[in-house]
Amino acid sequence: MRNAALTLGLIAGLMGIFVGLFGYGYAELTERHAEVSDVFGALDNPSFIRFASFMAPLLAIAGGAMAKARALWGGGLMILSALCFYAAFGFNVATMFPIGFAGLGGILAVAAGKPDEPKAHF
Repeated sequence: MRNAALTLGLIAGLMGIFVGLFGYGYAELTERHAEVSDVFGALDNPSFIRFASFMAPLLAIAGGAMAKARALWGGGLMILSALCFYAAFGFNVATMFPIGFAGLGGILAVAAGKPDEPKAHF
């Protein structure tokens, strides 16, 4: 389960990088050019979109990388990443796989509570 969590976290982070690039880019574009926000719509909280565009993929990749050695911490980071994606972008065609992969990877990592090696979580 730890290997699956590692793989899912890395894939979610890599897919999330593209979502984050578009989210951050749109937040910057609407801030600098008001006519774009008039045509396509303005963001309610562009600073949170910028924050989540950077942090959500970072948390997914870090959680996936930690899943083998520290499954509880890695799982928590991946679940936090999925929540961050959902809070910033909602559930849609662009975010369903990063949210699903990070969430499932987090659940698998937390479920692997009994370590493979004789090593505790803390």
